[in-house]
Amino acid sequence: MKDAGIEGGWIDVTLPVEAGMTHWPGDPEVVLERVVDMRNGDICNVTRMNMCVHTGTHMDAPVHFLADGAGMETVPVDVLVGRSRMIRISDPVSIRKAELEAHDIQPGERILLQTQNITIPRGAPFKMDFVYIAADAAQYLADRKVGLVGVDYMSVGGFYNDMVETHKLLLSAGVWIVENVDMRDLEPGNYEILCMPMKIVGADGAPARVLLRPVQR
Repeated sequence: MKDAGIEGGWIDVTLPVEAGMTHWPGDPEVVLERVVDMRNGDICNVTRMNMCVHTGTHMDAPVHFLADGAGMETVPVDVLVGRSRMIRISDPVSIRKAELEAHDIQPGERILLQTQNITIPRGAPFKMDFVYIAADAAQYLADRKVGLVGVDYMSVGGFYNDMVETHKLLLSAGVWIVENVDMRDLEPGNYEILCMPMKIVGADGAPARVLLRPVQR
């Protein structure tokens, strides 16, 4: 298990935002520019940041894949804070309905899906064959009416398969999505979650700080 590192037993599962970090092909790279610099005699330091809202640990809003969907500012706070459950997935290719059915997922649950993506080194080049949520599993999660689903790579849908279908099935069912949650070194089980995305009006996504704290069942 990760060293909690934060008072109160909280574990930070947020990927650090830094220049050169892994990003989705075609999306803007992260650029951090010191536009006011004390090294140049300025009275303070000021940094300008340019990045895609879907880089690093982030949330997706319904409008990401639904033309008339809501923006990031509409996420209910009660979805972002409370009990969550981390489930370890054994399938090395995709998350399927058959594997999820064994976990008796209940309405309103916050589900974190830990896969073999945790073996991808931080900062490694983008991996196109990451483990993703297959469409049948997305439909199952939507039917179970979960409140939030988190994954351990950059997208709930695959690069080659089920990209659009998985996003649409979840978002149209009111399931909020958290992507790029750093679940390496954690054990499956029950956690309190604190997920705080930036409140960007109308945005299709937002960077988020995500903390977990182990709890007994």
